[in-house]
Amino acid sequence: MKQDLPTVSPITISLVWNNLVSIAEEMGSTLRRTAFSEAVREADDFSTGVFDRHGRLLSQGNFTPGHLGSMPAVVRTVSAMYPGDSLQPGDAIVTNDSALGSGHYPDFYMVHPAFIDGVFWGWIVNIAHQVDVGGAAPGSQKVIGVTEAYQEGIRILPVKMIRAGVFDPEIMRILTGNIRLPDAVVGDLAAQRNANEVGVARYAELVKSVGAGVLDACIDHILDASEKRMRERIAEIPDGRYSFDDYLDGIGEGEGGLIPVAVDIEVAGDRLSIDFSRSGDQVGAAINAYFNFTRAHGFFAVKCLTDPSLPQNDGGLRAIEVKARPGCFFNPQFPAPSGGRAAIQIRIFELINGAMAKALPHKTMAAFSHWSNPILSGIDDRTGKRFIYYDLLFGGYGARHDSDGLEGTAPVINCANIPVEVHEAGSPVVVHRLALLPDTGGAGRMRGGCGLAKDIELLSGSATLTLLGDRHVKPPHGMDGGGAGALASSILVRDGVETRLISKQMLDMKAGDLLRLRLAGAGGYGPAAERDPARLADDIADGYVSAAGAARDYPAL
Repeated sequence: MKQDLPTVSPITISLVWNNLVSIAEEMGSTLRRTAFSEAVREADDFSTGVFDRHGRLLSQGNFTPGHLGSMPAVVRTVSAMYPGDSLQPGDAIVTNDSALGSGHYPDFYMVHPAFIDGVFWGWIVNIAHQVDVGGAAPGSQKVIGVTEAYQEGIRILPVKMIRAGVFDPEIMRILTGNIRLPDAVVGDLAAQRNANEVGVARYAELVKSVGAGVLDACIDHILDASEKRMRERIAEIPDGRYSFDDYLDGIGEGEGGLIPVAVDIEVAGDRLSIDFSRSGDQVGAAINAYFNFTRAHGFFAVKCLTDPSLPQNDGGLRAIEVKARPGCFFNPQFPAPSGGRAAIQIRIFELINGAMAKALPHKTMAAFSHWSNPILSGIDDRTGKRFIYYDLLFGGYGARHDSDGLEGTAPVINCANIPVEVHEAGSPVVVHRLALLPDTGGAGRMRGGCGLAKDIELLSGSATLTLLGDRHVKPPHGMDGGGAGALASSILVRDGVETRLISKQMLDMKAGDLLRLRLAGAGGYGPAAERDPARLADDIADGYVSAAGAARDYPAL
């Protein structure tokens, strides 16, 4: 087929590529501006993508990277069930199935066919995290006590939810009858439709402006060039087998709640294989990582460690293989529950990062401080209506060989901290403290990023709290002799009495209760004795390290 395509110039290829990127980015801007929930509107928990008629990923918006590997699988499934030329303009297929999609029910994929002059020409896709899809807990991310997927909320296998631009009223009645905040979910689904309609229109403009043959030729060039570049970067890695082991905490008390996770990476010439099969078996708690999600973050980690600027498209994925034995934690079999799987994405990256540190020491980093994703829901006494407080807290990055870890930055997921003012305006809470925690970053030649503190008081009524965090048992590791970060903690203060919680707990709160969340510090890099005294003095002046902490962690200085 390729020899029949027209010859195209590098300038034309560049213009087409930049148009494809622009389409995905404009879709994201539309989704953010028209969304209802804080999860989408403020936290950017969504992704957008453009696919050709063959189901190849052409470009993806610079949003949540965990969807990079799962979005193509969704398009393959949808196109098999609903061939593009069997649909009509304005139709859309929706699914939130964990195994088919990105791993948990709150993530809704919406897939629109793109028609140009009545001819099917591609797929326009987005995914957004819905604030609630029913199930055992508000926010649909309860971990402990959920033993099968049927408890997690409404499951939607691929279905034509939109016909000629209009949501099917019967499907919507079923959906809204099973969720806690129907207005927010319906609003966010409408925002997803808006975004895809923009994408369809822009994609049609591109096809008409350059012509179908030129576009096909440019796409082949772009995908082949991306594959070539990725293979060149992999070939620069020394051949060998690289492994790393760690633990995920939080499905029970202390050491008994740890989940063993492991990776083995094989590099041979210009091919790289990632195998998670040595990890523990799937667990009877809603924290399993369905394989699409595992694969997505495997691709992302390799891209970060080889060529972060590589275009996000099908070509760059061809040289990478991700594997996990059926039934293991990273490839569970249905109906394994997975509502809290978002907590795993950082660990997938850290496993690959830890393994590749042996081959690429100057491109890897120590462990992140992790994050916290608390959800608080009840009836707001001021309005008599249900509220869902959905939060994302981000601490520090792990140190690198030549730089300290960043503070207050989202690890891996590319989301944003939700402003305190937004939470206090929309939910009966007051945030008493939001601050970096000194002396929590791992000591080293380069210091790990600090942990984060947030204190949240419930002001009225009662509410249900679902915690989704990590690193309460095993601290974030250092690298190349660097120290570990401080442990995370979650504490409930009621009537002056403190109760320590585990990282993925669910409990009831009442008015006046205070939730104290403390994110772990990130790991350090290199021996602490090698730290530049001037850097340590700056840390003390900036409040990242106290004088007492300096004496404890850097005694040689």
